[in-house]
Amino acid sequence: MVRIGINPLTWTNDDLPELGEQNSLETCLAEAKLAGYEGVELGRKFPRQAKILGPILDQHGLNLVSGWYSGRLLERSVEDELKALQPHLTLLKALGAQAMVFCEVSRCVHGDRKVPLSKRPKLAEKEWAPFSRNLDQVAGYLKDQGVPMAYHHHMGTVIQAEDEVDRMMDATKNVGLLLDSGHLTFAGGDPLRALKRHAKRIVHVHCKDIRKEKLAQAKKKDLSFLEAVLGDVFAVPGDGSIDFEPILKALANSRYSGWLVVEADQDPAKAHPLTHARIGHDCLRPLARRYWKA
Repeated sequence: MVRIGINPLTWTNDDLPELGEQNSLETCLAEAKLAGYEGVELGRKFPRQAKILGPILDQHGLNLVSGWYSGRLLERSVEDELKALQPHLTLLKALGAQAMVFCEVSRCVHGDRKVPLSKRPKLAEKEWAPFSRNLDQVAGYLKDQGVPMAYHHHMGTVIQAEDEVDRMMDATKNVGLLLDSGHLTFAGGDPLRALKRHAKRIVHVHCKDIRKEKLAQAKKKDLSFLEAVLGDVFAVPGDGSIDFEPILKALANSRYSGWLVVEADQDPAKAHPLTHARIGHDCLRPLARRYWKA
């Protein structure tokens, strides 16, 4: 079975705090429930103590789906990384999350409006083996803790392109994949092809849509990730150019069981949160019912 959740980016943006600053956590959770979602991922306005956040989510009838963690394995040891992620892991475990969204952010440029994506970091050939080994060690630990790693390939980071995703997955055995349709499409990849190649290791899914004409403009102008966001390159499912039916059908055929998370970096002042939350939900729900009988 699958469940449908949403990321708080629809209401407030973590990388651009000015977007949606006026929207409260209460508004986010109330409208997420109203739109039909069963769970939410963490955002910057969420308390990070289980004893505080748990009752808030319970009040709204929502589950904690997961939450982003910024890894820095290119800068620190496995031991230091495991020490750094403990508070996040403790929160996810306490509230029943099934995976940890993990992204290596060393040298990343996705949070810098001035750096074009053409300048994003890439792993040197000699870095691949130690990085993969250390990443797999952290992933093995998380698997043993019952909260497997869902590695998020992300624009502006060292694992962005489809061939980088392939190489990372081929070099590891414990790393679970977060398949993000929007980021992979932005990077020039094919979400369906990546899905079929790594189906057995996909543990989390972000359903993010792309506006193709805006993407073409962003690439032509060589924009930074955040400038592309402000240029409306992303959308919720059903409001962009990606056909989600074959993606969800392939996930169901591979017996994926987990969350489908609606996510779109948009300006809430231009993309009314409740309206777009409903668009995303209403795009995915019929497909989930069709292919998972959910």
